[in-house]
Amino acid sequence: MRYWTLLLLLCGWLCRYTTVNAQISQVPARDSIEFVTADSVVTNVMAAADTTVTAIVADTTITVAKEATAFKPNPTKAVWLALIPGMGQIYNRKYWKLPIVYGGLMGCMYAVTWNNKNYQDYSEAYRDIMYDAEHNKDNPDAWSDSWQNLSSRDPAEAINDTNYQDQIKSRKDYFRRYRDLSIIITVGVYALSIIDAYVDAQLFDFDISPDLSMRVEPVVSPKTSVSPGLYGLNCSFKF
Repeated sequence: MRYWTLLLLLCGWLCRYTTVNAQISQVPARDSIEFVTADSVVTNVMAAADTTVTAIVADTTITVAKEATAFKPNPTKAVWLALIPGMGQIYNRKYWKLPIVYGGLMGCMYAVTWNNKNYQDYSEAYRDIMYDAEHNKDNPDAWSDSWQNLSSRDPAEAINDTNYQDQIKSRKDYFRRYRDLSIIITVGVYALSIIDAYVDAQLFDFDISPDLSMRVEPVVSPKTSVSPGLYGLNCSFKF
């Protein structure tokens, strides 16, 4: 009888132990906590700081490089290059001025060439008609064609006409005067292209204030006992 009693107690204890273990196994595990050491925090902060500094240094380097490579023409070099027409304007990167420079020079050169050709023709005609009138007046076959081709008049009448000779001389002097004037203008245009290249290079980075302005407004002065009424325009510059 005692034996069966002990056996029942042993079975009951085993059953209770099994139930308690099952309940413990069903309890949910708590969230795990990740401990971060102080060294890892410092390392991350230093890495972020290094990245920021590197970015700032990179931006500064790029800015300095852009400033260092900014174009600034040399006035002396611009003058030397401007000795070849248009090269000074190309060096200063003012390409829109090229048609003005080349157009002006080409127009002047055409005027010089045209006036010089007419001057040479009339100069030769005047020299030949004066020679024929003095030495070959009675020999029409020896008369030069240079002065005969300038007019449709009868050569026999023209050679004895002093007015016709004066006209040829006047035309000769006319074309010579305008040829010389065209040469002077050509030199002036050439000199202006050089001066423009120098001034443009010298004032390339000249800062013009945005406040520069001109204002035009009407002005009315009332009539007084000592002055009549006046009407006009007032022009003011702000800089």
